Amino acid sequence: MSDSTNVPASQAGSPQPVGAPPLKSGSTAVKIILIIVGVFVGLGIIVAGIVGYGIYRVAHSIHKDANGNVTITTSKGTITANGAEQFTESDLGIAIYPGATQGKGGLRMTIAGKTMVSANFLTSDSQDQVFAFYKGKAGPNATTMTTSNGGVISTTNGSDVITVTINQSPSMNDGKTQITIVRATKS
Repeated sequence: MSDSTNVPASQAGSPQPVGAPPLKSGSTAVKIILIIVGVFVGLGIIVAGIVGYGIYRVAHSIHKDANGNVTITTSKGTITANGAEQFTESDLGIAIYPGATQGKGGLRMTIAGKTMVSANFLTSDSQDQVFAFYKGKAGPNATTMTTSNGGVISTTNGSDVITVTINQSPSMNDGKTQITIVRATKS
């Protein structure tokens, strides 16, 4: 018998298959590095887009008018900071100390159906005189706390919570007594 009888007919006379050349390890490493760099660049573009959109939203929700009033509008409400707005006793829910002048830092905020108004006042009278005045105005159910630097009076009137903070510091406000009134209420 001849050797050709042991070889299958499909392989008889056909050349042996040549294997693919081996891959170079350098080209595979470069491909992997390029893929990783591409992923990081893509993620960077996505993050930059999200940050840019956030800055756009913030920039369009904050408004400053010619008088320096700042208003921030959100889906839940608005916050207005106004150094020049004069708050009244009806805004604050309690009397303004006689002769006190309104200082800077007024704030009006309405968020989720609740309103908060805050105003600062200055007077030359002592903190004891101011504390006694507001203790009488806050009523018998008021909560008071005093320290050597001042005091806090808090009272509830229906759905309103009114807090009056009184302090006097020789190094601040030319030694005048500062009165901060905060009224929080449901609208």
